[in-house]
Amino acid sequence: MSTYYFLPTRNVFGEGSVQEAGVLAKTLNVKKILIVTDAFLAKSGMADKVAAIYQQVGLGVHIFGGAEPNPTDRNVEEGIKSYRENECNAIVSLGGGSSHDCAKGIGLIAANGGSIRDFEGIDKSINNMIPLMAINTTAGTASEITRFCIITDTERKVKMAIVDWRVTPQISINDPELMVGMPPSLTAATGMDALTHAIEAYVSTMANPLTDAAALKAIKMITQYLPKAVANGEYMKARDNMAYAQYLAGIAFNNASLGYVHAMAHQLGGFYNLPHGVCNAILLPYVESFNLIGNLNRFRDIAEAMGENVAGLSTDEAALKAISAIQRLGKQVGIPKDLKSLGVKPEDFAVMAENAKKDVCQLTNPRKATKEQVIELYRQAYEGEAIV
Repeated sequence: MSTYYFLPTRNVFGEGSVQEAGVLAKTLNVKKILIVTDAFLAKSGMADKVAAIYQQVGLGVHIFGGAEPNPTDRNVEEGIKSYRENECNAIVSLGGGSSHDCAKGIGLIAANGGSIRDFEGIDKSINNMIPLMAINTTAGTASEITRFCIITDTERKVKMAIVDWRVTPQISINDPELMVGMPPSLTAATGMDALTHAIEAYVSTMANPLTDAAALKAIKMITQYLPKAVANGEYMKARDNMAYAQYLAGIAFNNASLGYVHAMAHQLGGFYNLPHGVCNAILLPYVESFNLIGNLNRFRDIAEAMGENVAGLSTDEAALKAISAIQRLGKQVGIPKDLKSLGVKPEDFAVMAENAKKDVCQLTNPRKATKEQVIELYRQAYEGEAIV
């Protein structure tokens, strides 16, 4: 069986690296850029500062600040309208996963026409993507380097998983200076999202030596640096290392895919518009506890990467250490204990479970699950039941 490896052509890291954005854009034959960002970054002045970098090299810029958390089909429709009305020929996403995903959705329609719903699934686009750059301001989603694009269908209340190699940005920039302003809660949520990416990729049925190396290193770095970044957002070493860690996790899941944590979290986002990283963090120990028997040796490796001493333990005992380490890290960084506290309703479990089983992310989960088992996982996470 063939193994594919997806990654942007050029990736730039380090303090001040955003200053290279204009010169890099010119190599893509760009004339006028639509900066896709959220309302906060549009109003706070960061989008204007980034726009100035492009304008300094003679490029036109228009700012679209309509990327909402958990971006919707309506955001994409508004964005493509802005792209066309302002006669743009390139897109730059500025922000976290929501901005990047919204930008990818706009780019898909700009290049192919049609509706964003046409691209749900795997590799549904036909034409090459327009020039697309991604400037990251959070350390979690890794959407700036992936072929994943998650857009909420507001009619069905479902997060559409669009997986298409053509939406991979041509250039990504991870400048830790842009991440300093993240509050502790957002730092924690995005960091736990990155941990989920790394763990789900490592136990995925599509894992390979390339993704394994990236995933294990990401798990180790996140365990070490996420608490420090949450404790002090101005600690640049922690910010810089979290940028690298989430990128490594992105490499891993972009090529090995994910599992039921994401398949289930997508439904929580679609139904209740909840923060994706928080949903992942709450679900992660429950889903991975369910997955243990699928590959105990892998969970032993995860425990070791998270700093657990597994010497002298049986494989079963060592694997359980991974679950307790995940729970401990979530507690350290202030993740809510259960889904109940987020306003989730048990009467929605059945529909969400049914939709989760249709989500492309579940295809590579290491253990198959029935609808009833997915409902039970939602229930456990809702109650915040003790695992180990």
